[in-house]
Amino acid sequence: MFSDKANRIFQEVIEKYHIDDNVDQPFNNPYDEGTQLLEMLLYRKCWIDTVQWHYEDIIRDPNIDPVVALSLKRKIDASNQDRTDMVEYIDSYFLKKNNAVVVLENATVNTESPAWGIDRLSILALKVFHMHEEATREDATNEHRSNCEIKLKVLLEQRVDLSTAIDQLLDDISQGRKYMKVYKQMKMYNDDELNPVLRNLK
Repeated sequence: MFSDKANRIFQEVIEKYHIDDNVDQPFNNPYDEGTQLLEMLLYRKCWIDTVQWHYEDIIRDPNIDPVVALSLKRKIDASNQDRTDMVEYIDSYFLKKNNAVVVLENATVNTESPAWGIDRLSILALKVFHMHEEATREDATNEHRSNCEIKLKVLLEQRVDLSTAIDQLLDDISQGRKYMKVYKQMKMYNDDELNPVLRNLK
């Protein structure tokens, strides 16, 4: 199943990141674009999410230097754009893979494309990893660990449900029961012409 591969790669990424646990560490994708395109896209997607997860932790430090915080906010903005781009690349992969499928007359479009479901699955992998850390943290109270263990069980159940839904959606698309499109996000706040603040700086 596709979700088995995705969850395995996401776990691989998260464990690799936490060897150094440093947002500035170099990125090295072990998958080859020519022969393992989907794996390469999934690995890249989760790496972006993992680094951004830790950016979001750092910027919430109440004692952070404002200059550092502004620089980090710019990195988060860039990361969000990379994240969106990767979603579009992954959806384009599935669109191309299924371009010869005969769409059934009564086929319907899903509210969420495959890659946006995969985006949620990647974030969920990070939640599972970090909630497990909290549930087993030796310097935490028993109450804290117990509460986190309860939350972890919910997250694991969510992962099963989301994985199943993604696999079903991909199967529906491959059989023509669903069809998909790739919509560009058309983010406006990064565009010099569409953001009035940036436009007025010219």
